Amino acid sequence: MPPDPSLAKDTLGSKTSSIGSSGNSRPKSSSGFNMKSKDTPPGASSNDAPKDKVELKKKITMWNGVGIIVGTIIGSGIFVSPKGVLQETGSVGLCLLVWCACGLISLVGALCYAELGTTISRSGGDYAYIREAFGPLCAFLQLWVNLIVIRPTAQAVVALTFAYYTLQPLFPSCDPPGVAVSLLAALCISILTFVNAMSVRAATVIQDLFTAAKLFALAAIILTGIYLIGKGETEHLQEGFEGSVTDVGKISLALYSGLFAYAGWNFLNFVTEEMVDPYKNLPRAIYISIPLVTLVYVFANLAYFTAMSPQEMLGSYATAVTFGNNVYGSLAVLVPVFVALSTFGGVNGLLFTSGRLCFVGAREGHLPNLMAMISLNRHTPMPAVLFTGGMSLIMLASDDIYALINYLSFSQWLSVGTSIAGMVYLRFTQPGLPRPIKVPLFLPFIFLAVTAFLLVVPLVAAPRDTGMGVLLLLSGIPVYVIGVLWKRKPHAFLAFMEKFTALGQKSLGVAAQETDG
Repeated sequence: MPPDPSLAKDTLGSKTSSIGSSGNSRPKSSSGFNMKSKDTPPGASSNDAPKDKVELKKKITMWNGVGIIVGTIIGSGIFVSPKGVLQETGSVGLCLLVWCACGLISLVGALCYAELGTTISRSGGDYAYIREAFGPLCAFLQLWVNLIVIRPTAQAVVALTFAYYTLQPLFPSCDPPGVAVSLLAALCISILTFVNAMSVRAATVIQDLFTAAKLFALAAIILTGIYLIGKGETEHLQEGFEGSVTDVGKISLALYSGLFAYAGWNFLNFVTEEMVDPYKNLPRAIYISIPLVTLVYVFANLAYFTAMSPQEMLGSYATAVTFGNNVYGSLAVLVPVFVALSTFGGVNGLLFTSGRLCFVGAREGHLPNLMAMISLNRHTPMPAVLFTGGMSLIMLASDDIYALINYLSFSQWLSVGTSIAGMVYLRFTQPGLPRPIKVPLFLPFIFLAVTAFLLVVPLVAAPRDTGMGVLLLLSGIPVYVIGVLWKRKPHAFLAFMEKFTALGQKSLGVAAQETDG
């Protein structure tokens, strides 16, 4: 679908402002700086001018898509803390059922996103869908809370987990020093930011390799579990549903913990424009990825229970490490290594998709123009990737990252629920839209019912954390009013932003995306 012509009305300034021209315009500065694909890049001769059109190239194949989804979903959760689900369910049997249910819920949501991604084929995921259905303000709030807190916080937490497990073998009798963990996490984010800024192909290769590594680690755990079951180590599995809870609130919290481990099933939709034949490859990647992750999660939990009791799991900080210590002997040191590999790939997947969200938001006029520009030589959204990586580094300085995640779980589910509500809304208001994939309407209604349940329960169970999430979301409203609705900004501000954009273009060698016509 072509960009909405009304986007030009929602800029963060006038036509000359560096904050907020639409994606179809080519920003100019007061110095006359105007980059086109045929123009000479800053600092280069005319003989070096790139011949390619300035745009994001379609380089993501179906299997790259599978790597992005699987690699982003499987981070540290399945290795570190499956105890969250067990703690709320009270029994092995109900725990495994919740893992299956979370996989099914994620699959239903992903099927709905397959329709959204092929109907609204612009990159940006939730942001693009919410904007199409409910307008720029709702889309801006989704963009605001994701780019300022949710994505950088998630990237920082996963990077810290990577650093902790990388250093753990060097400190077998104590926790690694906090400073060392923070520095290694910063190095991880910096390296992956550089890779994502320089090459789409390198970023997808890293994603594919580290996805393979984490699947290998989980396969080893699962095969070990099958071997132990064959030896008769089924004592804990035979407990079945003994001790199962019946409290709806606790079951909902178990679902919350399980669904957190499945987070990332919608991330491929953020890079739709860069997929090869997205109408075929987007749904195929989803059909392969979600069932694969569900099988891996359920069988990994089965394996855990063959070598450790429920009580031992509840007392473990890192389930996979405890499992390795109980089973692998001297080879147990390899488990933290594979957890580190898993989280490294998770950071890469988060950075890759977060950069595209920032790029699309700027292209639609909701962020500075520089963020909507593409490297002339690398064909990556370099400024957006650098901004995302920089925000993640800032989050490493926070002592309250985990609280931020708790505050914003509500906002994440609100974002997903609003996107799927938008899909239903568009079915009735724009029935003529081309829909290469069209799911039965009962699927989005089922998902919306689950989402409503997951939104209402935290309001009752944790009103303070949920309230903080709502306040952070609403804090974007004054930013939207000042940035988007205020048209007559001071001339000094506009001149500063023009110079800032020109300096950024010259320094990074980037230009606005070219469009046909």
